[in-house]
Amino acid sequence: MWLTADLPGTGGVFKSQEEDFVVEELPAYLPCGTGEHLFLLVEKQGLTTLDLVRRLARQCNIAERDIGYAGMKDARGMTRQWLSLPASAAQGRLSETNDRFRILKTALHRNKLRIGHLRGNRFRILLREVEEQALPHAQAILCELAVRGVPNRFGAQRFGALSNTHLIGRALLAGEFEKAAQAMFTTGENIRNPRWKAGAELFAAGNFEKALEVLPETCRTERSVVKALAQGKTPRAALLALPQRLLRLYISAWQSAIFDRVVEARLDTLGQILAGDLAMKHANGACFAVSDPLQEQARADAWEISPTGPLPGAKKMLWATEAAGAIEQKALAGDKDLLESSALPAGLRPLGERRALRVPLGEASAELVSDGLQLTFTLPAGSYATCVVEEVMKSAVAS
Repeated sequence: MWLTADLPGTGGVFKSQEEDFVVEELPAYLPCGTGEHLFLLVEKQGLTTLDLVRRLARQCNIAERDIGYAGMKDARGMTRQWLSLPASAAQGRLSETNDRFRILKTALHRNKLRIGHLRGNRFRILLREVEEQALPHAQAILCELAVRGVPNRFGAQRFGALSNTHLIGRALLAGEFEKAAQAMFTTGENIRNPRWKAGAELFAAGNFEKALEVLPETCRTERSVVKALAQGKTPRAALLALPQRLLRLYISAWQSAIFDRVVEARLDTLGQILAGDLAMKHANGACFAVSDPLQEQARADAWEISPTGPLPGAKKMLWATEAAGAIEQKALAGDKDLLESSALPAGLRPLGERRALRVPLGEASAELVSDGLQLTFTLPAGSYATCVVEEVMKSAVAS
Protein backbone atom coordinates (compact mmCIF):
# COMPACT_ATOMS: atom_id res chain seq x y z
CA MET A 1 0.00 0.00 0.00
CA TRP A 2 2.87 2.40 0.76
CA LEU A 3 5.89 3.18 -1.38
CA THR A 4 7.87 3.77 1.85
CA ALA A 5 6.44 0.71 3.64
CA ASP A 6 9.84 -0.08 5.20
CA LEU A 7 9.87 3.26 7.09
CA PRO A 8 7.72 3.85 10.20
CA GLY A 9 5.10 6.58 10.03
CA THR A 10 4.24 9.48 12.29
CA GLY A 11 0.59 8.71 13.02
CA GLY A 12 -1.40 11.81 13.86
CA VAL A 13 -4.58 13.61 12.91
CA PHE A 14 -5.01 15.25 9.50
CA LYS A 15 -7.24 18.30 8.85
CA SER A 16 -8.78 18.48 12.31
CA GLN A 17 -9.08 22.22 11.66
CA GLU A 18 -9.35 24.10 8.37
CA GLU A 19 -6.20 26.10 9.05
CA ASP A 20 -4.20 22.85 9.30
CA PHE A 21 -4.25 22.56 5.50
CA VAL A 22 -2.88 25.52 3.52
CA VAL A 23 -2.31 25.39 -0.23
CA GLU A 24 -0.95 28.11 -2.49
CA GLU A 25 -1.27 27.84 -6.25
CA LEU A 26 1.93 28.28 -8.26
CA PRO A 27 0.77 29.99 -11.47
CA ALA A 28 2.21 29.21 -14.88
CA TYR A 29 2.40 32.95 -15.51
CA LEU A 30 1.40 36.21 -13.87
CA PRO A 31 -1.04 38.72 -15.38
CA CYS A 32 0.70 41.20 -17.66
CA GLY A 33 -1.23 44.31 -16.53
CA THR A 34 -3.30 44.98 -19.65
CA GLY A 35 -6.21 43.24 -21.34
CA GLU A 36 -9.92 42.49 -21.14
CA HIS A 37 -9.74 39.93 -18.34
CA LEU A 38 -9.37 40.72 -14.65
CA PHE A 39 -7.25 38.23 -12.72
CA LEU A 40 -8.01 37.83 -9.01
CA LEU A 41 -5.77 36.25 -6.38
CA VAL A 42 -8.30 34.93 -3.89
CA GLU A 43 -7.83 33.42 -0.44
CA LYS A 44 -10.74 31.18 0.52
CA GLN A 45 -11.70 28.96 3.42
CA GLY A 46 -14.50 26.38 3.64
CA LEU A 47 -15.40 26.74 -0.05
CA THR A 48 -14.67 24.61 -3.08
CA THR A 49 -13.45 26.35 -6.22
CA LEU A 50 -16.90 25.85 -7.78
CA ASP A 51 -18.56 27.39 -4.69
CA LEU A 52 -16.29 30.40 -5.13
CA VAL A 53 -17.12 30.63 -8.84
CA ARG A 54 -20.85 30.67 -8.04
CA ARG A 55 -20.40 33.51 -5.55
CA LEU A 56 -18.30 35.60 -7.91
CA ALA A 57 -20.78 35.02 -10.75
CA ARG A 58 -23.64 36.25 -8.55
CA GLN A 59 -21.68 39.32 -7.47
CA CYS A 60 -20.88 40.30 -11.04
CA ASN A 61 -24.17 39.10 -12.59
CA ILE A 62 -22.41 36.89 -15.14
CA ALA A 63 -22.57 33.22 -16.11
CA GLU A 64 -20.34 30.82 -14.20
CA ARG A 65 -18.72 29.75 -17.48
CA ASP A 66 -17.34 33.29 -17.89
CA ILE A 67 -15.07 32.75 -14.88
CA GLY A 68 -11.76 31.00 -15.44
CA TYR A 69 -9.55 29.08 -13.01
CA ALA A 70 -6.43 26.98 -13.37
CA GLY A 71 -7.17 24.21 -10.88
CA MET A 72 -9.78 22.85 -8.49
CA LYS A 73 -9.29 23.34 -4.75
CA ASP A 74 -11.40 21.61 -2.12
CA ALA A 75 -13.32 23.20 0.75
CA ARG A 76 -11.51 21.79 3.77
CA GLY A 77 -8.59 24.12 4.14
CA MET A 78 -7.22 27.57 3.39
CA THR A 79 -6.29 28.06 -0.25
CA ARG A 80 -4.92 30.80 -2.45
CA GLN A 81 -5.65 30.60 -6.16
CA TRP A 82 -6.03 32.80 -9.24
CA LEU A 83 -9.31 33.24 -11.10
CA SER A 84 -10.29 35.43 -14.05
CA LEU A 85 -13.46 37.13 -15.20
CA PRO A 86 -14.40 39.79 -17.75
CA ALA A 87 -13.01 43.09 -16.49
CA SER A 88 -16.06 45.03 -17.67
CA ALA A 89 -18.39 42.84 -15.61
CA ALA A 90 -16.28 43.14 -12.46
CA GLN A 91 -16.06 46.93 -12.42
CA GLY A 92 -17.70 48.31 -9.29
CA ARG A 93 -19.26 44.95 -8.32
CA LEU A 94 -16.49 43.07 -6.54
CA SER A 95 -16.14 43.26 -2.80
CA GLU A 96 -12.60 42.62 -1.54
CA THR A 97 -13.71 41.02 1.72
CA ASN A 98 -16.51 38.46 1.73
CA ASP A 99 -17.79 35.66 3.90
CA ARG A 100 -15.22 32.83 3.58
CA PHE A 101 -13.08 34.51 0.92
CA ARG A 102 -11.16 37.71 0.26
CA ILE A 103 -9.54 39.16 -2.82
CA LEU A 104 -5.83 39.76 -2.19
CA LYS A 105 -4.73 41.13 -5.56
CA THR A 106 -6.16 42.10 -8.94
CA ALA A 107 -4.50 42.68 -12.32
CA LEU A 108 -5.49 42.76 -15.97
CA HIS A 109 -4.48 40.17 -18.54
CA ARG A 110 -5.10 39.46 -22.22
CA ASN A 111 -6.61 35.98 -21.96
CA LYS A 112 -8.99 34.01 -19.74
CA LEU A 113 -7.45 31.68 -17.19
CA ARG A 114 -7.83 28.03 -18.22
CA ILE A 115 -7.62 24.67 -16.48
CA GLY A 116 -3.99 23.59 -16.32
CA HIS A 117 -2.50 27.10 -16.38
CA LEU A 118 -0.40 26.42 -13.28
CA ARG A 119 2.97 24.91 -12.41
CA GLY A 120 1.82 23.22 -9.25
CA ASN A 121 0.91 23.89 -5.64
CA ARG A 122 2.80 24.61 -2.43
CA PHE A 123 1.37 22.92 0.67
CA ARG A 124 1.76 23.64 4.37
CA ILE A 125 0.12 20.90 6.43
CA LEU A 126 -0.12 20.48 10.20
CA LEU A 127 -0.44 16.97 11.62
CA ARG A 128 -1.68 16.95 15.21
CA GLU A 129 -1.21 14.28 17.89
CA VAL A 130 1.78 12.69 16.16
CA GLU A 131 3.98 9.99 17.69
CA GLU A 132 7.09 10.75 19.73
CA GLN A 133 9.59 10.09 16.92
CA ALA A 134 7.47 11.86 14.30
CA LEU A 135 10.13 14.32 13.15
CA PRO A 136 12.91 11.86 12.22
CA HIS A 137 10.32 9.49 10.75
CA ALA A 138 8.84 12.24 8.58
CA GLN A 139 12.25 13.46 7.47
CA ALA A 140 13.31 9.96 6.40
CA ILE A 141 10.08 9.43 4.44
CA LEU A 142 10.28 12.81 2.69
CA CYS A 143 13.90 12.09 1.76
CA GLU A 144 12.96 8.76 0.16
CA LEU A 145 9.99 10.29 -1.67
CA ALA A 146 12.27 13.04 -3.01
CA VAL A 147 14.46 10.33 -4.59
CA ARG A 148 11.82 7.80 -5.71
CA GLY A 149 8.88 10.14 -6.37
CA VAL A 150 5.36 10.36 -4.99
CA PRO A 151 2.77 7.80 -6.14
CA ASN A 152 0.51 9.85 -8.42
CA ARG A 153 -2.72 8.31 -7.13
CA PHE A 154 -6.03 10.10 -7.14
CA GLY A 155 -7.01 8.42 -3.89
CA ALA A 156 -10.15 8.50 -1.79
CA GLN A 157 -10.81 12.21 -2.28
CA ARG A 158 -11.48 11.57 -5.96
CA PHE A 159 -14.37 9.21 -5.25
CA GLY A 160 -16.61 11.39 -3.09
CA ALA A 161 -17.83 11.27 0.49
CA LEU A 162 -19.46 7.88 -0.10
CA SER A 163 -16.61 6.47 -2.23
CA ASN A 164 -19.13 5.97 -5.02
CA THR A 165 -18.49 8.46 -7.83
CA HIS A 166 -16.49 5.91 -9.86
CA LEU A 167 -19.35 3.42 -9.50
CA ILE A 168 -21.78 6.02 -10.84
CA GLY A 169 -19.43 6.75 -13.74
CA ARG A 170 -19.04 3.10 -14.63
CA ALA A 171 -22.81 2.54 -14.62
CA LEU A 172 -23.33 5.60 -16.82
CA LEU A 173 -20.82 4.34 -19.38
CA ALA A 174 -22.47 0.91 -19.36
CA GLY A 175 -25.89 2.46 -19.96
CA GLU A 176 -27.09 1.07 -16.61
CA PHE A 177 -28.88 4.24 -15.55
CA GLU A 178 -30.99 2.68 -12.81
CA LYS A 179 -27.82 1.21 -11.31
CA ALA A 180 -26.15 4.63 -11.56
CA ALA A 181 -29.03 6.23 -9.65
CA GLN A 182 -28.83 3.51 -7.01
CA ALA A 183 -25.09 4.11 -6.63
CA MET A 184 -25.81 7.76 -5.81
CA PHE A 185 -27.80 6.65 -2.77
CA THR A 186 -25.47 4.10 -1.25
CA THR A 187 -26.76 3.48 2.27
CA GLY A 188 -23.37 2.56 3.70
CA GLU A 189 -21.83 3.58 6.98
CA ASN A 190 -20.23 6.62 5.31
CA ILE A 191 -23.58 8.45 5.47
CA ARG A 192 -23.53 10.24 8.80
CA ASN A 193 -26.25 12.81 8.23
CA PRO A 194 -29.43 11.15 9.58
CA ARG A 195 -31.71 12.87 7.05
CA TRP A 196 -29.47 11.88 4.17
CA LYS A 197 -29.37 8.30 5.43
CA ALA A 198 -33.16 8.21 5.85
CA GLY A 199 -33.62 9.66 2.35
CA ALA A 200 -31.29 7.03 0.89
CA GLU A 201 -33.26 4.25 2.59
CA LEU A 202 -36.54 5.64 1.27
CA PHE A 203 -35.03 5.86 -2.21
CA ALA A 204 -33.93 2.23 -2.01
CA ALA A 205 -37.50 1.31 -1.08
CA GLY A 206 -38.82 3.15 -4.15
CA ASN A 207 -40.58 5.89 -2.16
CA PHE A 208 -39.27 8.84 -4.18
CA GLU A 209 -41.80 11.39 -2.94
CA LYS A 210 -41.00 10.75 0.72
CA ALA A 211 -37.27 10.62 0.00
CA LEU A 212 -37.53 14.09 -1.54
CA GLU A 213 -39.18 15.40 1.62
CA VAL A 214 -36.46 13.98 3.85
CA LEU A 215 -33.23 14.63 1.89
CA PRO A 216 -31.34 17.74 3.09
CA GLU A 217 -31.27 20.77 0.78
CA THR A 218 -27.50 20.39 0.61
CA CYS A 219 -27.97 17.13 -1.36
CA ARG A 220 -28.71 19.13 -4.50
CA THR A 221 -27.68 16.48 -7.02
CA GLU A 222 -29.48 13.66 -5.25
CA ARG A 223 -32.63 15.76 -4.85
CA SER A 224 -32.60 16.62 -8.56
CA VAL A 225 -32.54 12.94 -9.51
CA VAL A 226 -35.18 11.96 -6.95
CA LYS A 227 -37.47 14.79 -8.06
CA ALA A 228 -37.24 13.70 -11.70
CA LEU A 229 -37.97 10.08 -10.79
CA ALA A 230 -40.92 11.15 -8.63
CA GLN A 231 -42.30 12.98 -11.67
CA GLY A 232 -42.24 9.73 -13.62
CA LYS A 233 -39.08 10.35 -15.66
CA THR A 234 -36.83 7.43 -16.53
CA PRO A 235 -33.50 6.99 -14.70
CA ARG A 236 -31.75 7.84 -17.98
CA ALA A 237 -33.64 11.13 -18.34
CA ALA A 238 -33.17 11.97 -14.66
CA LEU A 239 -29.40 11.47 -14.79
CA LEU A 240 -28.71 13.04 -18.17
CA ALA A 241 -30.56 16.16 -16.99
CA LEU A 242 -27.70 16.76 -14.52
CA PRO A 243 -25.06 19.34 -15.54
CA GLN A 244 -22.61 17.85 -18.05
CA ARG A 245 -19.72 19.06 -15.89
CA LEU A 246 -20.96 16.79 -13.09
CA LEU A 247 -21.53 13.82 -15.39
CA ARG A 248 -17.98 14.20 -16.70
CA LEU A 249 -16.70 14.16 -13.11
CA TYR A 250 -18.42 10.81 -12.53
CA ILE A 251 -16.88 9.36 -15.67
CA SER A 252 -13.50 10.84 -14.78
CA ALA A 253 -13.76 9.12 -11.38
CA TRP A 254 -14.13 5.76 -13.15
CA GLN A 255 -11.02 6.54 -15.20
CA SER A 256 -9.20 7.51 -12.00
CA ALA A 257 -10.09 4.20 -10.34
CA ILE A 258 -8.53 2.26 -13.24
CA PHE A 259 -5.41 4.39 -13.09
CA ASP A 260 -5.05 3.90 -9.33
CA ARG A 261 -5.15 0.12 -9.85
CA VAL A 262 -2.16 0.42 -12.19
CA VAL A 263 -0.26 2.54 -9.63
CA GLU A 264 -0.91 -0.07 -6.94
CA ALA A 265 0.25 -2.89 -9.23
CA ARG A 266 3.53 -1.08 -9.96
CA LEU A 267 4.12 0.48 -6.55
CA ASP A 268 7.26 -1.49 -5.68
CA THR A 269 8.96 -0.43 -8.92
CA LEU A 270 7.25 2.89 -9.55
CA GLY A 271 10.16 4.49 -11.40
CA GLN A 272 11.21 1.41 -13.34
CA ILE A 273 10.76 1.46 -17.11
CA LEU A 274 9.22 -1.81 -18.31
CA ALA A 275 9.09 -3.35 -21.76
CA GLY A 276 6.16 -1.86 -23.66
CA ASP A 277 5.92 1.22 -21.45
CA LEU A 278 4.68 4.61 -22.60
CA ALA A 279 6.86 7.16 -20.83
CA MET A 280 6.19 10.84 -20.20
CA LYS A 281 8.71 13.67 -20.43
CA HIS A 282 8.41 15.79 -17.29
CA ALA A 283 9.55 18.91 -19.13
CA ASN A 284 6.58 19.09 -21.48
CA GLY A 285 4.21 16.19 -20.74
CA ALA A 286 4.84 14.48 -24.08
CA CYS A 287 4.47 10.69 -24.20
CA PHE A 288 6.47 8.24 -26.28
CA ALA A 289 6.68 4.46 -26.69
CA VAL A 290 9.74 2.96 -25.03
CA SER A 291 11.82 0.86 -27.41
CA ASP A 292 14.81 0.19 -25.13
CA PRO A 293 13.91 0.01 -21.40
CA LEU A 294 17.55 -0.20 -20.27
CA GLN A 295 18.51 2.92 -22.20
CA GLU A 296 15.50 4.89 -21.00
CA GLN A 297 16.00 3.83 -17.37
CA ALA A 298 18.92 6.23 -17.07
CA ARG A 299 16.60 9.09 -18.03
CA ALA A 300 14.02 7.91 -15.50
CA ASP A 301 16.68 7.79 -12.78
CA ALA A 302 17.57 11.39 -13.67
CA TRP A 303 13.88 12.40 -13.43
CA GLU A 304 13.68 13.34 -17.11
CA ILE A 305 10.90 10.81 -17.71
CA SER A 306 8.51 8.52 -15.84
CA PRO A 307 6.33 5.56 -16.82
CA THR A 308 2.65 6.33 -17.31
CA GLY A 309 -0.70 4.68 -16.73
CA PRO A 310 -4.03 5.00 -18.55
CA LEU A 311 -7.04 7.19 -17.93
CA PRO A 312 -9.06 4.93 -20.27
CA GLY A 313 -10.95 6.33 -23.19
CA ALA A 314 -11.57 6.13 -26.91
CA LYS A 315 -9.87 3.72 -29.29
CA LYS A 316 -7.24 6.23 -30.37
CA MET A 317 -5.77 6.44 -26.86
CA LEU A 318 -2.41 4.66 -26.74
CA TRP A 319 -2.05 1.64 -24.48
CA ALA A 320 1.15 0.12 -23.19
CA THR A 321 2.22 -3.24 -24.63
CA GLU A 322 4.24 -6.25 -23.47
CA ALA A 323 4.89 -6.37 -19.68
CA ALA A 324 3.52 -2.89 -18.99
CA GLY A 325 0.49 -3.56 -21.17
CA ALA A 326 -0.35 -6.79 -19.32
CA ILE A 327 -0.60 -4.81 -16.07
CA GLU A 328 -2.91 -2.25 -17.67
CA GLN A 329 -5.20 -4.85 -19.20
CA LYS A 330 -5.50 -6.62 -15.85
CA ALA A 331 -6.45 -3.31 -14.19
CA LEU A 332 -9.09 -2.68 -16.85
CA ALA A 333 -10.41 -6.23 -16.34
CA GLY A 334 -14.16 -6.48 -17.02
CA ASP A 335 -14.47 -2.81 -17.98
CA LYS A 336 -12.87 -3.14 -21.41
CA ASP A 337 -16.24 -3.22 -23.22
CA LEU A 338 -17.03 0.23 -21.79
CA LEU A 339 -14.48 1.74 -24.18
CA GLU A 340 -16.80 0.79 -27.04
CA SER A 341 -19.98 1.96 -25.31
CA SER A 342 -22.33 4.37 -27.07
CA ALA A 343 -24.78 4.59 -24.15
CA LEU A 344 -23.94 8.25 -23.57
CA PRO A 345 -24.02 11.24 -25.92
CA ALA A 346 -20.74 11.68 -27.78
CA GLY A 347 -19.78 14.71 -25.69
CA LEU A 348 -19.74 12.62 -22.52
CA ARG A 349 -17.68 9.69 -23.76
CA PRO A 350 -14.13 9.80 -22.38
CA LEU A 351 -11.34 10.44 -24.86
CA GLY A 352 -8.65 8.98 -22.63
CA GLU A 353 -5.13 10.16 -21.82
CA ARG A 354 -1.93 9.09 -20.10
CA ARG A 355 -0.80 10.16 -16.62
CA ALA A 356 2.60 9.76 -14.97
CA LEU A 357 2.68 7.03 -12.34
CA ARG A 358 4.88 9.17 -10.09
CA VAL A 359 5.58 12.87 -9.61
CA PRO A 360 8.56 14.75 -8.14
CA LEU A 361 8.41 16.07 -4.58
CA GLY A 362 9.86 19.56 -4.23
CA GLU A 363 11.03 21.81 -1.38
CA ALA A 364 10.06 19.20 1.21
CA SER A 365 10.66 19.80 4.90
CA ALA A 366 9.27 18.83 8.29
CA GLU A 367 9.48 20.62 11.61
CA LEU A 368 7.96 20.36 15.06
CA VAL A 369 5.72 23.28 16.02
CA SER A 370 3.65 23.94 19.11
CA ASP A 371 0.57 22.09 17.80
CA GLY A 372 2.26 19.14 16.12
CA LEU A 373 4.32 18.34 13.02
CA GLN A 374 4.33 20.75 10.09
CA LEU A 375 5.04 19.49 6.58
CA THR A 376 5.91 21.82 3.71
CA PHE A 377 6.35 20.70 0.09
CA THR A 378 5.43 21.37 -3.53
CA LEU A 379 3.82 19.07 -6.09
CA PRO A 380 3.11 19.48 -9.81
CA ALA A 381 -0.37 20.43 -10.99
CA GLY A 382 -2.91 17.61 -10.90
CA SER A 383 -1.32 15.63 -8.07
CA TYR A 384 -2.61 15.33 -4.52
CA ALA A 385 -1.05 16.27 -1.18
CA THR A 386 -2.81 13.35 0.49
CA CYS A 387 -0.45 10.99 -1.38
CA VAL A 388 2.43 12.51 0.61
CA VAL A 389 0.51 12.78 3.89
CA GLU A 390 -0.57 9.12 3.79
CA GLU A 391 3.02 7.99 3.22
CA VAL A 392 4.16 10.10 6.17
CA MET A 393 1.38 9.04 8.55
CA LYS A 394 1.15 5.45 7.26
CA SER A 395 -2.63 5.61 7.31
CA ALA A 396 -5.38 6.45 4.84
CA VAL A 397 -6.88 9.90 5.30
CA ALA A 398 -10.11 11.54 4.24
CA SER A 399 -9.83 14.68 2.16
